Amino acid sequence: MKKGDFSFMPDEEYTWVDFETLEKFMRDVMIKIGVPEEDAKIVADVLVTSDKRGIDSHGVGRLMMYYARIKRGQQLPTTNITIIKDNPGTARWDAGNGMGHPVSKKAMQAAIDKAKKNGIGMVVVGNSNHFGIAGYYSLMAAAQGCIGICGTNARPSIAPTWSVEPMLGTNPLTIALPTDWDFPWCADQATSITQRGKIETYARIGKEAIPGWVIDEHGNAATDAPDILDKMLEFKAALTPLGGIGEDLAGYKGYNYATFVEIMSACLTQSNFLQACLGVKDGKFVPYNLGHFFIAIDIESIIDLEEFKKTTGTMLRQLAGAKKAPGADHIYIAGEKEWLAGKERAGKGAPISKETQKQFLQIQQELGLDQYDFGFEVEIDKSATPGW
Repeated sequence: MKKGDFSFMPDEEYTWVDFETLEKFMRDVMIKIGVPEEDAKIVADVLVTSDKRGIDSHGVGRLMMYYARIKRGQQLPTTNITIIKDNPGTARWDAGNGMGHPVSKKAMQAAIDKAKKNGIGMVVVGNSNHFGIAGYYSLMAAAQGCIGICGTNARPSIAPTWSVEPMLGTNPLTIALPTDWDFPWCADQATSITQRGKIETYARIGKEAIPGWVIDEHGNAATDAPDILDKMLEFKAALTPLGGIGEDLAGYKGYNYATFVEIMSACLTQSNFLQACLGVKDGKFVPYNLGHFFIAIDIESIIDLEEFKKTTGTMLRQLAGAKKAPGADHIYIAGEKEWLAGKERAGKGAPISKETQKQFLQIQQELGLDQYDFGFEVEIDKSATPGW
């Protein structure tokens, strides 16, 4: 990737599709497989927002994953929320094994509403599923004058420090807050060096993983992306925690943060944890039963919002203006690359890889959504089954 270029791969590797078309297609696919229209719009918005921010690993390329899980009955298309506990500052919800996106958007809004009344609000959600980019929900809080924090557990992917076995999910701990810059400060990051979704993206486009991202069962770095995904299913490969393999680069820090997110997500909600989140038991697909947590802190309850934004902005300008390393031309702050990617992609849309193009066409054909003409020049593999 060139400096200042936020496109993921060379133009010949994919086709650009405008965001309006993508959002309508995502919505229509969800509706066709039973997701209520209001929820379908939320799912589509979360997926397309990811691509708008240049986070291709969690964008529209994830459509087949949700499609497959619903079709095989692993998760429900409808999201019936049960409120188990509701207090002035906290709440615990159950998502009924429905779509993670709509329940998460509603939960974060509920946390924000509680924060506006009490200074701080927190809502936890159990019996849920993958909810897209965690930053979507933290940014909701930042847009409403709050500090937003959210996290979720996920399929076992990370090996604890000194282990080679995938136990913890990639478990993002995401924070966003308003500033006087043109965009919010937003740290939307997994507690592993990379995410499973990035490995999936590399597998789709035929690119090797970076050495150090993954450890195999023998303790060696693995780079073959498709092979990594197969071995992770067999517990023969795992993502490394932030810091990397062992303790020399403080891999235990990422391991500990991932564990904290697992505790917050699973123990407060009584959801599945560690390898119980695999989604497969005795050779059969089963619900993931994931947990999420959403925290909002109302800045005005502590300090004037504009004063906070100005001071934060000044701090960030000093960081961005620090002496640069040789060969470096820019110091970024959290959320800046996503903002720049959004500006670049505004008139182009999202890059759709050849593998994702095939998936789109397969879904389009199965659901009879003939009104879409993407112009993809790929053939559908009719023998292929929806991926895990």
